[in-house]
Amino acid sequence: MTQTAHETPGTTGPDAGRNGRRRRHLIPHLLAGILAAAIFLGVADLIAQLFGPASSPLVSLGSTIITLSPSWLQDFAISFFGSNNKLVLYLSMGIVGMILAALIGAVARRSLRLGVALVAVVAAILLMVVLLRPESSPLDALPTIIGAGLGIFSLLLLSGAATGLTRAAEADRSGSPLTDSRPAETRRSAATRPSTEDEHAHSRRRFLGLAAAGTAIAAGSITFGRSVNAFGVGAGEAAARLVLPTPAVPAAAIPAGASVGVDGVAPFITPNNDFYRIDTALVVPELAPDDWTLRIHGLVEEEITIDMAELLDLPLEEHHITLACVSNPVGGDLLGNATWLGYPIRELLARARPLGEADMVLSRSVDGWTASTPLEVLTDEDRACLLAVGMNGEPLPAQHGYPARLVVPGLYGYVSATKWVTELEVTRFDAETAYWTDRGWDAEGPILVASRIDVPRPLARVSSGEEVVVAGSAWAQHEGVSEVEVRLDDGDWESVELADEVNIDTWRQWRHTFADVDSGRHSVTVRAINAAGETQTDERRDPIPNAATGQHRIEFSVE
Repeated sequence: MTQTAHETPGTTGPDAGRNGRRRRHLIPHLLAGILAAAIFLGVADLIAQLFGPASSPLVSLGSTIITLSPSWLQDFAISFFGSNNKLVLYLSMGIVGMILAALIGAVARRSLRLGVALVAVVAAILLMVVLLRPESSPLDALPTIIGAGLGIFSLLLLSGAATGLTRAAEADRSGSPLTDSRPAETRRSAATRPSTEDEHAHSRRRFLGLAAAGTAIAAGSITFGRSVNAFGVGAGEAAARLVLPTPAVPAAAIPAGASVGVDGVAPFITPNNDFYRIDTALVVPELAPDDWTLRIHGLVEEEITIDMAELLDLPLEEHHITLACVSNPVGGDLLGNATWLGYPIRELLARARPLGEADMVLSRSVDGWTASTPLEVLTDEDRACLLAVGMNGEPLPAQHGYPARLVVPGLYGYVSATKWVTELEVTRFDAETAYWTDRGWDAEGPILVASRIDVPRPLARVSSGEEVVVAGSAWAQHEGVSEVEVRLDDGDWESVELADEVNIDTWRQWRHTFADVDSGRHSVTVRAINAAGETQTDERRDPIPNAATGQHRIEFSVE
């Protein structure tokens, strides 16, 4: 039996044409929702420059996502994306936000009132997120309120223009003027009535004009908004104006023998711009030196507060110290070595006189982040624990803690390296917990003995007949590296040439040469041994709860 055209299933025929037109007519409404959301968030972000980072709904939302994310997700983001993890978060927020905004635009096509209500709900949620940030104040609500108002106004304009465009397009297709639905007595004469083609063109120009204006406003506000500049320009300019005093105790000179002289090995001192950055601050806090104070309180005989002027008048010390992130994968680059200028934390604590029952110091950043550090480490006379104000001869860069941060040798940063620090609470491990220990990480976080191969790079090609030079770095902060060994393929372990040791709190470079390596694919593995005789384990372990373990192994080819 032959089917009639209207009975034939598939994508052809009148139904297909109607479906195609529906999809085309939906696009302007989706774009209206996206542009309205971009104007909302962009304008709010721009106005937030007059207040503080927490007043930006984008920044507060991202910071809240970081705070609420489970530790395994944060560790994955750090391990996989490294210092780009915040950029990835911004992009992810943008994609999800664009999808939600487009859906609101689609809803507004059916019911403009409901679309506006949805924008109001989103604004209320963002407003709550802003006001719940620890560093926010009631005035920080203004950017979100103003941005939401402009976003709703934009949705009304753009959605109305999109509706006019789709109606004009339908009228143009059918040849019926848009006013035909009105009573006959109110219709204009055919001679004076605009053609459907003219009405379609006018509606298209109106929508495109509004869309272009909305795009310009959104792009301009986002470009100049605070959240796009994730490196703290204001704080950076203030840091450039800060004059550091000459250290009362300068750092020891770095001998030429501290480097093995192999191209591709990370320099002994990591430049500030190359130093890894891992923290939970989506936007760098901007804290002026004149506004900074450090409060020491809790289980102490005397609570003290110190400001920047007093700190800079103290006899500051300079030390070479390597810092490492607990999320650093085996062979990773989430560590660096710098020359730090600061005042010994043990001297500040001595002024406060901790009570005998205390065993921990809870340090707090200006944005509320916390770290728990053993009191005995911070008061160790043989350990250069600093309240640092300088890095490699310059004031601390904004992204590395300006105007003041903690630097503690021998502990991973999550329990010690608090940036933008404003508070030290002397307490107990059984009374207080910190940001990462609440998420299952070890409470004390000692750095493990480890090593890395920098040369050759993984999957590198070496010419046949040439010696194979292998080089890299090893670290065992506050113990010191006494030996490094490598092996080719599954052969015997061989001792390497070690660079001069600067101190036990810095990494140490090493190199080794393999001669007469056969053509083909090979592997090389490294392990370090610290001064206490502890050998770097070959057991692979995930970072949680206290750093990844295993021996770094790379493959290369001799051709």
